[in-house]
Amino acid sequence: MKKVIQGSILIFFVLILGCARKVVRHYTINDLSPGKIQYAGVRSSSYGIRPFPQPEGWETAINSMCDFYPGSAPCAVWIVGVLKRPDNCYLQFPSEGKKYNKVVFDSTDKHEQYLDYFDSAGVKVFLQVEPASADVIELMDLVLDRYKHHLCVIGFGVDVEWYREIEKQGWGMPVKDEMAEQWEEHLKKYNKQYRLFLKHWDRNWMPLNYRGDILFISDSQILDDFRAMHKEFVDYWADYFCPNMVGYQIGYDSDRRWWSKLEVPPQDIGIAIARDIEQKCCMFWVDFTLKDIFSEVYK
Repeated sequence: MKKVIQGSILIFFVLILGCARKVVRHYTINDLSPGKIQYAGVRSSSYGIRPFPQPEGWETAINSMCDFYPGSAPCAVWIVGVLKRPDNCYLQFPSEGKKYNKVVFDSTDKHEQYLDYFDSAGVKVFLQVEPASADVIELMDLVLDRYKHHLCVIGFGVDVEWYREIEKQGWGMPVKDEMAEQWEEHLKKYNKQYRLFLKHWDRNWMPLNYRGDILFISDSQILDDFRAMHKEFVDYWADYFCPNMVGYQIGYDSDRRWWSKLEVPPQDIGIAIARDIEQKCCMFWVDFTLKDIFSEVYK
């Protein structure tokens, strides 16, 4: 009996280790059905990478991400408004002469040349803000009134971590159902095909019941290892929001200790997640470590 039990325990641990290896092994495009990752590319901010690449460099990095995932479309989460302490949203383009509560403007437009380039290059873009204490619908109007003419624009996003962040620093305030519905309805008035995305690492900061056509993006980081990321992105995030499309920002420096050991980090992470969720998804490599993975961003 003892030998049988020991043998059973050994088999049990072999099976467990085998399952673990399936998560962290190297994946190829043959492991993923075409189009499961609908959009692939990068996340761009004015503070995440220095020097800021030229449009051609961004296009190269975005297309390189797409090459890892068959059938994906080139796309970027493109941040045009950032938190300016203590509670203003700093829009990186000039004002039309009016003043808005909790909104400050740049003296020059930081994004027009990039969006012009993406129009011609076939790259799609979600324009994103870190709203701080500014009114989100007002920000949406300011951003889209300026950039809606661009063919590359397919939606608008809110980083909830920075929504009324002064009220709960480091977390922001949760988005209520009625608020999410109002934001989405307002966005659809600009273009019925536009998609709203909401981003946070804690699903409890997302609307409790309202789903609409919202894309839910997780920017979770500081995870123990690849398996911890897999569990959080699949079980905690994708399963919870299914059937809505979900997205992931990956490649944070805080997780470099384990993703740097993968054979092809963007491919191994993206395919391992996408193949184990039911809905379509998006993968965005963050700009903080972009040049470490895509050195050609400066070529």
